[in-house]
Amino acid sequence: MSKLMISVAGIRGIVGDTLTPDVIARYAAAFGAWLCGGLVIAGTDSRPSRDMVKQAAIAGLTAVGCDVQDLGIAATPTIQLWTEKTEDAIGGIALTASHNPVEWNALKLFDHRGAFLDTEQGTSVQKIFHGDIPWAPWNKLGNYHQITDPLQLHLNAVLDCSLIDPRMISERKFKVAVDAVGGAGGPLIVRLMESLGCQVIPIGCEPTGKFHRNPEPLPKALSELCKTVVDKRLDIGFALDPDGDRLAVVDNTGKPVGEEYTVVAAMDFVLKKHPGPVVVNLSTTQAVDDIADHHGVPITRSLVGESHVAKEMRRVEAVIGGEGNGGVMFPEVHIARDAAVGIALILQSLVESKLTSSNLFAALPQNTIAKEKIPLVGKNVEDIISQLHSEWNNADLDARDGLKKQMPNGWIQVRASNTEPILRIFAEAKTRDRAQEYLDKTVTLINRITS
Repeated sequence: MSKLMISVAGIRGIVGDTLTPDVIARYAAAFGAWLCGGLVIAGTDSRPSRDMVKQAAIAGLTAVGCDVQDLGIAATPTIQLWTEKTEDAIGGIALTASHNPVEWNALKLFDHRGAFLDTEQGTSVQKIFHGDIPWAPWNKLGNYHQITDPLQLHLNAVLDCSLIDPRMISERKFKVAVDAVGGAGGPLIVRLMESLGCQVIPIGCEPTGKFHRNPEPLPKALSELCKTVVDKRLDIGFALDPDGDRLAVVDNTGKPVGEEYTVVAAMDFVLKKHPGPVVVNLSTTQAVDDIADHHGVPITRSLVGESHVAKEMRRVEAVIGGEGNGGVMFPEVHIARDAAVGIALILQSLVESKLTSSNLFAALPQNTIAKEKIPLVGKNVEDIISQLHSEWNNADLDARDGLKKQMPNGWIQVRASNTEPILRIFAEAKTRDRAQEYLDKTVTLINRITS
């Protein structure tokens, strides 16, 4: 049996293995009990297990007296925005395993602001899960209501943003391809593109749950999108993960610019308009430091995970933030990773700069990140990190999230994933060869440690 993944990214497991109807219902009930009843906004991504998972979660929520508004298949940021904007909502729940393979599903839990629960809040929910759940009697069960069109609220929030000029973007008549991997974000992004006067070529934009590529929008998974951009002579291509909170870009030459540069491009554009503090996680490219330095603003780095980034953004009153996995967080809309927001900011930047997408991204500070992941089955993360610390004892180390080794022209980080039973290794340098060299040496070292 696999391990149930419990972190600030939610409760994740393989359906029929660790994630079973009783586990789902009990976690949802524990969440509802922690909220002390009231209205909860719910929605799912498109994966095949969505109906079973949703029905189990709704049963758990209503069984402790929570009312549920069901958005149906909806992107995670749509669910977060509804939770924040619905006056009576006290929490939200997105039933999605995000970029995980199709056999996975998960419960992402939000407070009344549409923000992920932090570590302390999540621990409180777990205590209820493992203790006595206060089941409601027959006459105090919660009610259920389905929302027919959840997208317009989200579209309006993006289109009404002060930095976005829909008319200006429409006049450019962008030709765009969107690869939504058969996930929940497809309908939202297609409607956004149409609202911005773009000619859209959709790839996997029907929310079928049939992932035609690796659901994580990494460069090596985007060959179809790259080919489409080149063959159709498009201005840009956008790729999402299954729940629509992560965004990767393919430029007009058919080159994947890397999901790290989604945040870099959005940040550079926002800071030109409104300089102010920025927040990213410890695994995000150093290009954001260069951007922040160029605009003369402070940068804060948090632990990995939207919850941690959001908490720091509120603390320093950041004007923009995000994560290097393609997650743009723009507080004017909401403090949540949101592919729709990232797309709108990048299109507006293209319009105002009068550049092609390849030239826009080429003008940003250039670094390269190499990434690898190692299965953790039978391995002890704490032992690995401890031995790495000994091996790197004379280096500039940051032990807040795994272990990060800082070097003059790059860095290496090793950390346990919040979402999968894997160890993630990141290495960044000014050149691809040097980044790969750092990565290969670290993987070799870890293999020696664990052998």
